[in-house]
Order: sequence, then structure tokens, then C-alpha cells
Amino acid sequence: MHPLLEYLKGPELVIKVQEYFGIEYQRNKSPKKGAQNGTTVNGKGVPTANGHTVNHAPEKKIDGDDNAYRVTNYFWYVLFIIGTELGDEIFYATFIPFWFWNIDSAVGRRVVMVWSAIMYVGQSLKDIIRWPRPTFPVARLQKKWGLEYGMPSTHAMVSVAIPFSVLIYTYDRYIYSLPVGLAIACVWCAVICVSRVYLGMHSVLDIIAGLTLVVLLMIPLIPIVDRLDLIIVTSRWSPVLIIPISILLIVFYPDSGKWTPTRGDTALTVSVCAGIEIGAWLHYHLGEFQQPAQPPPYAVIWPSYSMLGLLLLRTVLGLCCIVASRAFAKSISYAFVCFILGRDKNELRQSENTLENKNKIIVELSYKLFTYGVIGFNTQYLLPSVFKLLNIGRPDFYTEI
Repeated sequence: MHPLLEYLKGPELVIKVQEYFGIEYQRNKSPKKGAQNGTTVNGKGVPTANGHTVNHAPEKKIDGDDNAYRVTNYFWYVLFIIGTELGDEIFYATFIPFWFWNIDSAVGRRVVMVWSAIMYVGQSLKDIIRWPRPTFPVARLQKKWGLEYGMPSTHAMVSVAIPFSVLIYTYDRYIYSLPVGLAIACVWCAVICVSRVYLGMHSVLDIIAGLTLVVLLMIPLIPIVDRLDLIIVTSRWSPVLIIPISILLIVFYPDSGKWTPTRGDTALTVSVCAGIEIGAWLHYHLGEFQQPAQPPPYAVIWPSYSMLGLLLLRTVLGLCCIVASRAFAKSISYAFVCFILGRDKNELRQSENTLENKNKIIVELSYKLFTYGVIGFNTQYLLPSVFKLLNIGRPDFYTEI
């Protein structure tokens, strides 16, 4: 590998970034008391001649409980913890419904389709390339996603895909300051990307690769998705194609060589997109969509107190329904697939996560495809219909084709 690429991939650069933002490594730490009198630390170690034990396990050096590092600047720590959560399921589960119910569902559908496509490519490449995440001597401040491979960084890809697709798809629909929008998108992207290196989850090369890849993908994706969304919504036979294609994308997902949560996370993004598109398709073919009273661009309307109250009511009620529908759909789909396979659901749920455990893989992927497809459908179709029935819906929702 080229020396520059080796440098960008190496743990030393990750450590420099961490130290710049206030992570202090405790390199000369003395052994704990548990390492005396011939005992081991955490059951790991090599006894020495005098009966003491020295722990050589790399994971011990990156364990925060052993004080391998110390946070000296909590501003950066909190900022980057928040930043990395902008690429997590909790953020998606709140941001996407909020955008659909309170801002613009037409833009939302296109953003979700871009997000889903970007995530599928990025996650697939992770399991094809199979480069590990940074290891010893890098301290990992966060253990989540630790089982996944690191190249490319899908957090970095999403940090560009979501804010910049929002910016592109809203620019012709709404009147607002483009420089302000660009500044917000760039700050959003920078915080997420730096957070992944700061937390020890990615090398700088992972981030650069993710950013390069997402830019190359978005150049054709943006116009294709804009056209494809309209075709899917208006075509008579769209669901007949969307459902099997979504399933096939997960069935023929690349082999990772070991069990990782990547395939399941990809099933989530694919099924959410499919559910949303089917919901919009149903709106259109039931005659619920109408042409807007006037063409875009539209002025941005800041909410009055009554509008703000309705916004909060829709959001709280809708998210409660999303949580309930997720629990219900997961429960019945997990039990149903276990019944089909003739397996006990509790026993299967507690079984080991391995590539050899085919039944668990089938059940996990099946329930995620169904559950998050339902969530996508409810976000686009069912809950807006409930809001309309309760007279708390957004008036412009049914003009957003």
C-alpha cells in the first residue's frame, strides 16, 4: 500500500486526532491490585516468575474501566457523542417521521431513497473489503458498531447524503438562504466525520473513502431518485416490484466472512424506503393526492403558536404509535417466522450470532424487513390519515407528490 494511505489508515493518526480534542492517554499506568499474588486481571494474563500477572490483551488497553484514557475536554466529548448519534437508528426513527409529518413528505421520500441507496452500497462494500476498525493502541470511546468492518465509513456517507440531499431537493421548492443551508450541511458533516475518528471507530482513510464514495454516488443518484420517486408513486404495479426487489437485495447481500449486524441494518434501511414508497403509492391511487394550489418555490412559513402546538401533538402522538407498531410488528413477525421454521422463539433469540446459525439469520432479517416496512408505511400513509381524521394533519401534506 502507498505510504500516504498507510499513514491515513494507521492508528497513530487516530490517536493524534483524539489527543487534539482532549483525550489523554494513560500510557504508564501501574497494574491493578487484582494483578498481585498470582491472580489475573479479568481472567486474562500471563503469570511471571514472581507470581504476578501482566495483562497483554489488547482490548484491556482500550477499556475505559481501566482508565486507559482520560477525557479532558467534555465540550468536544459531548459534541461528538451527539454527532455520532446522528447516524444511529434512534435519529432516523425520529428525524424521518418528523420531516414527513411537519415539513415536506415529497422531499422526505427522495431523501430516504438516497439514504437507503447510499447505505446499501456502503454497507455492502464494508463486508466485501473487510478492513477492521482501528485497534490497539487506539482507545475506543464507544463500543457500538464495533463488530462491523470499518471501510468505508457509512457514518461519513450519511453525513453527506442526508443534509445535502435535503438541501438539493428543497432549494427549488422553498425560498431560503443557500449559504446558510450550505453552512449547516457542512457543519453537520464535519461533526459526524470527526466524531467517528475521535471515538476511535474509524481511521481517517475510512472517512475519506466514505466521503469520496458518497459524492461519486450522489452525482447520478440525485436526478435518478427525483424521477424514480414519481414513477413509483404513479405506476400501477409498483408494489409488485418494490417488495420482491427489497427482499432480493437482502437475500443476495454480500457475504461478510463473519457475523456482523451490517446485513440487518441494511435490511432496516431498505424496508423503510419500501414501506414509505408503497404508502405514497396508495395515497396516489386512492385519489388522495391533489395538485398544489400554486407551483413552487414556496416561502418558508415560521409556525405560529397554534401551528407549533399541532406540530408537537403530531410528533408525540405519531412517535408513540411508531414505537407501539414496532413492538407489535416485531413480536408477531418474529413469532410467525419461528413457527414456520419450527423453532422456539425464546431459544432462538438467545442463541449465538454466527453465520452457521441460519435459522436465526432468517428470522432476524425477516422480522426487520416486515417491521421496518410497516414503520415506513405508517409514517407515509397510516399516521397522516389518522392525523387528518383527528383534524390535526398538515394541510399541504396531500399536495406533496
